Amino acid sequence: MQGTLSVWLAKRGLIHRSLGFDYQGIETLQIKPEDWHSIAVILYVYGYNYLRSQCAYDVAPGGLLASVYHLTRIEYGGNPAEEVCIKVFTHRSNPRIPSVFWVWKSTDFQERESYDMLGITYDSHPRLKRILMPESWIGWPLRKDYIAPNFYEIQDAY
Repeated sequence: MQGTLSVWLAKRGLIHRSLGFDYQGIETLQIKPEDWHSIAVILYVYGYNYLRSQCAYDVAPGGLLASVYHLTRIEYGGNPAEEVCIKVFTHRSNPRIPSVFWVWKSTDFQERESYDMLGITYDSHPRLKRILMPESWIGWPLRKDYIAPNFYEIQDAY
């Protein structure tokens, strides 16, 4: 079963894959990295003017990485807000996804955090650098195959 947005995208020949609905009835769509920026602009023009959140996760050890965007279509005039979840999967060997900073400015720190924790490079992001870990940190701490370096000691935290 496809949702309203999936049908709308299909009618316009925009390539995507419906991943179904979550427990709240929000449709989840998969978009290829090479199509993500243009579809993001189209979604913004269509009315998805609010980026609720962006996050990323490691699908499986040695597998794909996913960048997840929760978008909301807010219309003035009493219509209920529509939501959609977008997932963009990328290979961990060279994880690159176009940044949507220029579409939704609120993704600035969220994409930086995904870069810092999982190593996903967001192309055309204006300030893509570590935000939580020191610049000298080696590796990506939230990857499932990450091995903590021996030089860091918890006792120095206090």
